[in-house]
Amino acid sequence: MRINKFISETGYCSRREADKLVEAGRVTINGEPAALGSQAEAGDIVLIDGQPLETGSRIVYIALHKPVGITSTTEAHIQGNIVDFIGHEERIFPIGRLDKDSEGLILLTNDGDIVNKILRAEGKHEKEYVVTVDRPVTPSFLTGMSTGVRILGSKTLPCEITRISERVFRMVLTEGKNRQIRRMCSAFGYEVRRLQRIRVMNIRLGAMKTGEWRELSREEKQELGAMLNYQLH
Repeated sequence: MRINKFISETGYCSRREADKLVEAGRVTINGEPAALGSQAEAGDIVLIDGQPLETGSRIVYIALHKPVGITSTTEAHIQGNIVDFIGHEERIFPIGRLDKDSEGLILLTNDGDIVNKILRAEGKHEKEYVVTVDRPVTPSFLTGMSTGVRILGSKTLPCEITRISERVFRMVLTEGKNRQIRRMCSAFGYEVRRLQRIRVMNIRLGAMKTGEWRELSREEKQELGAMLNYQLH
């Protein structure tokens, strides 16, 4: 199989991250430098940074209530990275991102294939947020946000948005541009005071306290797998 898939199936990282490792010259197969598209099979000696690639890890799927200040990265040199924050025994990585200044639900796993499944579903799966802004939410603001806002050189997709209270609204997105909600609000002169993600597809934040994490239930995994047409372990 291709080297990126071989690496991802061990739970080391996603296929996308594996490609970056290969491009950086950090991967060898039986003593030879790997290239994008190189093949590796059971019995081959695959090293990353000179260290053997471990296999046989337990596959885990985790939901975390990420606090503000934690960065959604596996980079160990970044203080407050999400991997060190959880301190899980398995080598896990986040599925997608949640801004350092934002809080709420983020999923983590050591199943590299599901990361690609979810990222390829971008534009189809829902992510739900509760947002607090610095001034009253008006009907024109809600209409403008829901029909699309031009940010980062393109217009955002139409989205569902409803007012909860004077300065709080709920928003459901089906895309994930960089700091999208903050940029959209800024286009209308609003500043985000608090941003909390409460749902990713069928997985809900629920009553989890800030900083808490849990493994997905069997029912959640079955439903998520059906949505992605993918068998979760």
